[in-house]
Amino acid sequence: VQLQASGGGLVQAGGSLTLSCACSGRTFSTNVMGWFRQAPGNKREFVSATAWIGRTLDYADSVKGRFTVSRDNAKNTVYLQMNSLKPEDTAVYCCAAGPVVGGPIRSANEYVYWGKGTQVTVSS
Repeated sequence: VQLQASGGGLVQAGGSLTLSCACSGRTFSTNVMGWFRQAPGNKREFVSATAWIGRTLDYADSVKGRFTVSRDNAKNTVYLQMNSLKPEDTAVYCCAAGPVVGGPIRSANEYVYWGKGTQVTVSS
């Protein structure tokens, strides 16, 4: 099982990036899929999650209204569209696969599979 995040890069404040998380080895179409980020010196923090059941979405307050999570189950891929980026969004972003439950999950401890991250750097 492998999850690979991609799409990170350097962008100016106010810009946009779209991250992708490609999953292989098994299908995650019914699993909760989450995005987390970790900036240097900071703890890993929840960014967004999507649950297959009910297509429920969840966002951290810090990104609500700016980020959009989506999934393409046919491609076994999850996306994170990031708009109006701020310098404080700078971090390594990772995707993760959790259990099959009815709603999104914010706790990293609930996630089983983790992918390598992709660096997002927002300049001021």
